[in-house]
Amino acid sequence: MMSKRVLVILGHPSTDSFCGALTDTYVEAATRAGHEVRLLRLDALRFDPVLHDGYKQVQLLEPDLLKAQADITWAEHLAFVYPIWWGGIPALMKGFFDRIFLPGFAFKYREGKAFPDKLLKGRTAHLLVTMDTPPWYYKWFYRMPGLHQMRKTTLEFCGIKPLKTLTFGPILGSGDSQRQAWLKQAQEIAAR
Repeated sequence: MMSKRVLVILGHPSTDSFCGALTDTYVEAATRAGHEVRLLRLDALRFDPVLHDGYKQVQLLEPDLLKAQADITWAEHLAFVYPIWWGGIPALMKGFFDRIFLPGFAFKYREGKAFPDKLLKGRTAHLLVTMDTPPWYYKWFYRMPGLHQMRKTTLEFCGIKPLKTLTFGPILGSGDSQRQAWLKQAQEIAAR
């Protein structure tokens, strides 16, 4: 197995969460497997999550967002760890994408073309997603809007290929043995 440059992005606004434990496990396992790993905790970044004028005028990126863009450019593989809240990704994570996955960085429209150029091509991703809803219910009754949003309309739109999505839930009421089994899954996927 060849080593990769891996960026792990924790999208939960608290590191003291099961998402935090999944992140730590993923980072440790990927590092042990010989990958070069960087960690980005969105709760530690200082930035305005609101894209105030859309694309009508340039909103300068804060230093933390410039570094995040550099880390994404560096990475060959990204791992996103986040909870599903209200069916979708947390507001912090959405604001992060709004601010950094900009035209010229993540995609570029060209005149006469209906679909943009995907500027982040060549990268792969894992999604490690927690929820309090049973995953089977989220899939069959809600139709997985937060997973489709990430896989299709965010990552694939920019050229990042999602390889595997792991869903963990319900977190609420889960015991230690169940959580240890979930952490083992995170460990196994990170070691690839």
